[in-house]
Amino acid sequence: MKKKAIINDTPVCQTRMQAISDTMSILSGKWKFHIIGTLIEGNKLGFMDLLREIDGIGTKMLSKELQDLEMNHLVNRKVMDTKPITVQYSITEYGATLAPVINEIANWGIAYRKSLFGSNENK
Repeated sequence: MKKKAIINDTPVCQTRMQAISDTMSILSGKWKFHIIGTLIEGNKLGFMDLLREIDGIGTKMLSKELQDLEMNHLVNRKVMDTKPITVQYSITEYGATLAPVINEIANWGIAYRKSLFGSNENK
């Protein structure tokens, strides 16, 4: 006889799981944490600045991810009245609340790499 899986079906668990699902949906993908982290550190950056700072991202992907982050109120986009027109991106106040999360993910990654390789060097 198979054991029945135990599923925590309490309202608190359901709310927590929905919140995790929402968060993962908004922040999923290879680049969103890179973009948010760069904007938190860099304050206000132009598109080309972001492209230079985020190693490996292409222009189409950066544009798409910035649109997603702007739509989710994590990034501000400001069109400057210059010739040629330039666009400046910055983190929103709510987007900045992700700083501790990003820091903890980085700390976890450093500790994990150290546990695998015995040091924090890039390998």
